[in-house]
Amino acid sequence: MTKGPNARLADLFALAGWSKGELARLVNRQAAAMGYPQLATDTSRVRRWIDTGETPRDPVPKVLASLFTERLGRVVTTEDLGFSRPGQTAQGQPADGVPLPSGQVAAVLTEFTGMDLMLNRRGLVGAGAALAAGSALSSAMHDWLRTEPVNPSAAGTGAPAGTAHAGPAAYDRYEAAPVGLQEIEALERSVEVFRAWDAARGGGLQRKAVVGQLNEVGGMLAYHHPEPLRRRLWGVAANLAVLAGWMSHDVGLEPTAQKYFVIAAHAAREGGDRPRAGEALSRAARQMVHLGRPDDALDLVRLARTGSGDEALPRTRAMFHTIEAWAQASMGRGQEMRRTLGRAEELFASDKGDVPPPSWMQMFDEADLHGMEALAFRTLADHEPVAAKAAERHAKRALALREEGRQRSQIFDYLSMASACFISDDPEQADRYARLALLTISENSSHRTWDRLREMYRLTGRYAGHGKIADLRAEIQEALPRAPRPSRSAKGLKDADELRRAPGHLQDVRKARSDRGPGPGGSRSV
Repeated sequence: MTKGPNARLADLFALAGWSKGELARLVNRQAAAMGYPQLATDTSRVRRWIDTGETPRDPVPKVLASLFTERLGRVVTTEDLGFSRPGQTAQGQPADGVPLPSGQVAAVLTEFTGMDLMLNRRGLVGAGAALAAGSALSSAMHDWLRTEPVNPSAAGTGAPAGTAHAGPAAYDRYEAAPVGLQEIEALERSVEVFRAWDAARGGGLQRKAVVGQLNEVGGMLAYHHPEPLRRRLWGVAANLAVLAGWMSHDVGLEPTAQKYFVIAAHAAREGGDRPRAGEALSRAARQMVHLGRPDDALDLVRLARTGSGDEALPRTRAMFHTIEAWAQASMGRGQEMRRTLGRAEELFASDKGDVPPPSWMQMFDEADLHGMEALAFRTLADHEPVAAKAAERHAKRALALREEGRQRSQIFDYLSMASACFISDDPEQADRYARLALLTISENSSHRTWDRLREMYRLTGRYAGHGKIADLRAEIQEALPRAPRPSRSAKGLKDADELRRAPGHLQDVRKARSDRGPGPGGSRSV
């Protein structure tokens, strides 16, 4: 019985530009290269996959995923192609693959990271996919986040600990061994090393290493482990997936980043850590504000807050409120933003520290609280210029509290401060902080710091005749990267140098704001 046309496969097939016969030949060639020389397909089979929804037998789906990944320059999974995994009916397949069935999380994690690594190796990393709307993710995951996952070890499989699970998590991996306590502790330490490197130097230099480590953990999750080890291993997977997502966001791979945040939420839920799942979704919310989609961000951060439940510490809930406030500021909702920030301050102050924060919350300290408040007020200054003074106050406090090793956050603080000073008509002070940012920005691989610098640069236009600012503008033009990604949003920018360097993922709404002339520009990175 057929299911009707496979719209997902048809769309990607059209995008790839192959003929059906050409795709059949490529499948046969790729299958042989992957160790399946006996596989043979033809034009009529490709037609049935697309027009009637026929699902090919393994290993054809993963062969197709590999071909489309290489062709399109972005990760394409079997779910993206509209194929169900073993044990899943098409009717039971969730919309857009979210949420994932409990037994399929490790398989999706392993497949997605494997494809991502393949793109890295071949220099094809791109961002051609579309971001899912925050409302779509929120609707799909709302009830799911509140329920308990199915624990395979409690399902009475009869398999002893350390036995390989004969499910699809075994795809695309070599024979990784089950792990013990020492190995998991070593993995947890590696997460801390990667996290510290990201905070200091940005996500560009270590992203592939984090994705590779996550891929290895996906193989380990294919084995049954005793319950305490199983939960900790899922915790490692969640932490690495969040970090892979944040690093991807940091270098402008937005659809890839969103996918990692969703995978991280699933992994955290598998490990029984609902606050961690909520924090992963809050990262997706921050990403949405950065991309000029604050309404989507509000949907996601509210899901993060409600889905975390009563287990979330006050400091975690305070962090959620700062993201919500930033989204409200982007929409010009000043009164709501101030109330939300007030609630964040109350929650942060109420956290007495009697319960040690989890490792993933240790980056959100008092300096980060003030840094987020500075960003929210600076963003609101696009609509209410008087808010710039509050942004200055919080940015100064954040800078005073910043610990060593948080170079990227320090750069953001400098740029928030400089931008606020320009809006407050204090070019002398703005020049000082802008130059402090320039001292270290070239040592950082974060594209978002350059995005913020470009936003601040636009604010300098009204002071172009000022001696110091004229020199500053020349130094910024010299420092900015020379070969950015093409940008549709850059078309309306007035300055040719700005047009040449505009970031590829800034949205048209930000272009419109920057084109208003000498008024204050916007800032959308944190």
